[in-house]
Amino acid sequence: MATIASPLRLLEIAARRGWNIAFRTAHIAATGVLLGGHAFDVARDRLLLSLYLSLGTGAALIASEAGPGTTWFHQLRGLATLAKVGLVASVALFWEYRFPILLGAMALASVGSHMPARFRYYSVLRGEVVRDGCGPGASRLDGPET
Repeated sequence: MATIASPLRLLEIAARRGWNIAFRTAHIAATGVLLGGHAFDVARDRLLLSLYLSLGTGAALIASEAGPGTTWFHQLRGLATLAKVGLVASVALFWEYRFPILLGAMALASVGSHMPARFRYYSVLRGEVVRDGCGPGASRLDGPET
């Protein structure tokens, strides 16, 4: 049953969505510069700022998406993100293959971000779609979808 949202709840939803969009935009810009820098063999030192911005905005996105619970970490959307983090971390071990690894991470990010909800919110732990009220799906005014 739908409930009428309070003005404060609407403001909270708008602020959360605004931060998510800001973090995502900054993350796409930073990772684009980082990937392009590796594509054109830019010196490692010149890419450090983009790396740090990618890490920071990525961490902010994870915090924004996951929320206070742990559900995100066993949904396919969270697992795809953690796999992407693993790929990016592997660059430290396989520096010569950094560009194809980062391309793979970018492809995984794109697929993960555009999966239908029935896959994104699928929990491998529970064996079902779980909408826990965190992330972009939290903007529903009548609460989380089960």
